[in-house]
Amino acid sequence: MKKSSLALVLALLSSGCATTLSTSESTSALQPKVLIVTMFGGEAKPWLTTNRFTHSYSLAGLSSEYPELKCSDDDVCVVTTAMGFANAASTMSAIALSPKLDLTNTYFIISGIGGVDPNDATLGSANWARYVIDGGLIHEIDSRQIPKDWPSGALALGASKPGEKAKWSAGTEVYKLNDALVKKAYNLTKDVELADGEQAQKYRKQYPAGTPGSQKPTVAICDTLSSDTYWHGSMIAKSMQDYASMLTNGEANYCTTQMEDNASLTALKRGAEAGKLDFSRVLVMRTGSNFDREAPKQTPAQSLSSKSGGYMPAVTNAYRVSNTLAEKIVSDWAQWKDGVQ
Repeated sequence: MKKSSLALVLALLSSGCATTLSTSESTSALQPKVLIVTMFGGEAKPWLTTNRFTHSYSLAGLSSEYPELKCSDDDVCVVTTAMGFANAASTMSAIALSPKLDLTNTYFIISGIGGVDPNDATLGSANWARYVIDGGLIHEIDSRQIPKDWPSGALALGASKPGEKAKWSAGTEVYKLNDALVKKAYNLTKDVELADGEQAQKYRKQYPAGTPGSQKPTVAICDTLSSDTYWHGSMIAKSMQDYASMLTNGEANYCTTQMEDNASLTALKRGAEAGKLDFSRVLVMRTGSNFDREAPKQTPAQSLSSKSGGYMPAVTNAYRVSNTLAEKIVSDWAQWKDGVQ
């Protein structure tokens, strides 16, 4: 081939052909209307056993345990991160930055189970979060070694005592989600019929009559607290509540606990900053599978090892509530496609 001909071919490849490839990638990218984020197989099971999610996509960077994105004909997809901060951040980073996905108009629903504060909610309850607080980015001293006038050994980064504001931060301690979207999600799902069980009903009776923990499950708006440590007990719970309140100037009141959400939100925030998605379309919903503290006549150790009967109602209700919202989004897409302000 003559040099002039080779130059012409290379010029075509570097201009027109490259443009065609870019256009092809853009138009062929999957465009979910709703992406459901679950954390382990038990949470994903109610979705995947419906036979609705018939399309599977392998994406680089997903967990080897859950290597595929599952999608339906009506543009609802489900991904499972695997448990804990490391897995959640890695999977959601892979999702957010995947060239196979166009997420610019996608609504994200992080939908899973977690611990629940009996002062605010109960087993099987479904709770849409306004604030998502990282309870792990703190200093902590063993309670057996703290000063006598300290209420706990948990204190903010750089602080010299509990209740003192942080002197420095990682920047991911608090996420406040779109209030308008959270309220809309709640209003559209507050009347969903929630599952319950005899074991859960019996277990609730250990908590004082009239308190939320003793009642049947409902849908509510309240906040969630993340930590890689699966802690348990009223004393730690009190320190975490105080920390969440201090961090948000008294606005946050956590009612659920879990091990992933700040990590997932950090990955999604990075994706938004890269122009890949809209962070104002992100929701977090957690259902109560176990209480985060002991009942009055229990020790924390007894409570942690007990069988509350909350798991199945929690898994079922996470699906029922999130699916109700997902179906409303896709069926009324014209009203949702431009976002919720």
